[in-house]
Amino acid sequence: MTRAAESIGIGQPAMSSALARLRRLFDDPLLVRHGRVLELTPMGQALLEPVHDILAGLEHLLTITPAFDPDNDTRSFTIAASDYVTLVLLRPLLEELYRKAPGIRVNVVPVNLATPVAIERAQIDLAVVPRQTMTSRMPHIQHRELFTEEYVPVVWKENREIGDVLDREAIERLSYVRYHDDNSAPALIDAQLAALGIEPRVALTTLSFALVPLLLPGTQFLGFVQRRLLRQTHLRRDLRILTTPIPIDPIVEHMYWHPVMHSDPAHHWLRERIAALASNI
Repeated sequence: MTRAAESIGIGQPAMSSALARLRRLFDDPLLVRHGRVLELTPMGQALLEPVHDILAGLEHLLTITPAFDPDNDTRSFTIAASDYVTLVLLRPLLEELYRKAPGIRVNVVPVNLATPVAIERAQIDLAVVPRQTMTSRMPHIQHRELFTEEYVPVVWKENREIGDVLDREAIERLSYVRYHDDNSAPALIDAQLAALGIEPRVALTTLSFALVPLLLPGTQFLGFVQRRLLRQTHLRRDLRILTTPIPIDPIVEHMYWHPVMHSDPAHHWLRERIAALASNI
């Protein structure tokens, strides 16, 4: 109780009085002693998430201004995105910010299993992730579809172990370059292959989507790559795109944000810039 009081700048007696008022309000002890520590009751646990959302909204309220001038205002935004999204979407955004909003700063953080929770708690401004990987079931979370992408199988142009068609046998025979991160869900392509009962022979694992096409030249490896990554000239020159009869669902990238940020003029301006860029990539 003493440390909790110190963390918000009040005395221990005031904290004890506040806890007593909350206990009367909710008709629940909220905290009960277990040995030398206090533990939350089920009611106390149930209050954690809604109280966190309320505090996040109040904190955000203090940063909202009645208007936003991109030429002069300063603001820092945190966006969760994969390295693939950073390259194809956020890099053009940074170019636009440099020209039109020089005071705006963007902090890109990696997508991981905690990203949906970070959106639910307004701990980040935006997340750009595939619809298929957004695990949050909170109905109030705002979202907007940005673009659709597809995985294509690729090999080095000099690969002699396969022709132009990739079938099930070839996937399981060729050495496979896989994206994998213990802190994230499996790549959508790997989840789809697993659902079809296809087990590639993994030869190399990388933490980066964007590295997969760079690791293929000079090898007999196979990789699945987002098509937009192949628009870079040197990659098109070094790689060969295969066709496949295996059904592979497209990736649908969405932008997600907490509703407390929905009406913020600066946040709205940034969302519109991202959506406009996504329509032209």
